[in-house]
Amino acid sequence: MKIAEILSGKRILIWGYGREGQSTEQYCNKNCKPASVTVFEGKREEIDEDAYDLIIKSPGIIMEEDHPKYTSQTELFLEEFRDQTVGITGTKGKSTTSTMLYQALHDCGVKTVLLGNIGQPCLDYADQISPDMLVVYEMSCHQLAHTKVSPHIAVFLNLFEEHLDYYKTVEKYFRAKSNIARFQRPDDFFFVGENVPEFETVSVKTVLPAQSERHFNLSVKGEQNQYNADVVYRIAVELLEQDEETVRASLESFQGLPHRLELVATLDGVSYYDDSISTIPEATISATKSVANVGTVLVGGMDRGINYDSLVRFIRRTPQVRFICAYASGKRIYDALGGAANCRYVQDLEQAVALAKKITPRGSACILSPAAASYGYFKNFEERGEVFKQLIRQTNPETTPE
Repeated sequence: MKIAEILSGKRILIWGYGREGQSTEQYCNKNCKPASVTVFEGKREEIDEDAYDLIIKSPGIIMEEDHPKYTSQTELFLEEFRDQTVGITGTKGKSTTSTMLYQALHDCGVKTVLLGNIGQPCLDYADQISPDMLVVYEMSCHQLAHTKVSPHIAVFLNLFEEHLDYYKTVEKYFRAKSNIARFQRPDDFFFVGENVPEFETVSVKTVLPAQSERHFNLSVKGEQNQYNADVVYRIAVELLEQDEETVRASLESFQGLPHRLELVATLDGVSYYDDSISTIPEATISATKSVANVGTVLVGGMDRGINYDSLVRFIRRTPQVRFICAYASGKRIYDALGGAANCRYVQDLEQAVALAKKITPRGSACILSPAAASYGYFKNFEERGEVFKQLIRQTNPETTPE
């Protein structure tokens, strides 16, 4: 059923008025004739559910149980466009994989659009999507949490501890993400990483090996990007039958996204990388392994209670790299290391950068890879990365990016 048909004649409550809430209101005003549209930003218990036919919840709002009156932009969008949508989720890599796939399909001449968690609300594009267009939709756990429609092609890249401040348990977090394929049909396709737990789905499933079966001469660093590129190859070439040479050329020319092992500048012989997107230990470990001659790594941020044992073990096994810890989670890591010679603690990012400039050897690299969320200290990981860049460059305005 079309989105406008679902909304027309309904008493609608838009719960949450961030980017998606505003987008939903604009869509309702422009494309359909609901009986009423009300915007609400309060608590669940303050909602008179009997007064509304549909309640469109914004993704960041916590709601424990499913309820038939509650829906979301993602669910509404999939009601109309699921058959032409590739949905991509995972704890890490979903933005890069989504962008890689969009670019590869575009380079192959496929009419396509990239939307969702990558930055643009899906209903902003609903009027522009033609029947011959393919939608690449990056899907966050929050967008998937109460969705009961799955895309025709679903990708679940990986699963690590994340967002425990929101979901409390890994099981609930996994349950939210698994909705990307839970409601697929027998003629749908599901690509899933090796470390993702089994769950029931009737679609055609392909398990993605942790080590890429193909090698790509990528411009971006990191073994994880070989994995991401392999996923794109499987979808674009093997499933959608696009030209292999064009797909490979597109993947190998991909320059990466901001704040993902992004080379910021070289100053006094030290290369500085912004990997602010790294919010879990596994991502920080991967970043440290991906950059040659790492001298220092800056870690720490919001403490969401995730397990840091793997990172603590890695720091102990990597004495040649200096780790500078900051903020609440950095204190946890520092304390767990019990005075390791290659670990220092400072209060914040400004102090961490100042110390890194003093102790990082010439000819090596310094990486901001926090293994923690930014909230409580920065608006988001993007702001954290931008502050890092400013701190790197402020000492010497002639610093040159490479």
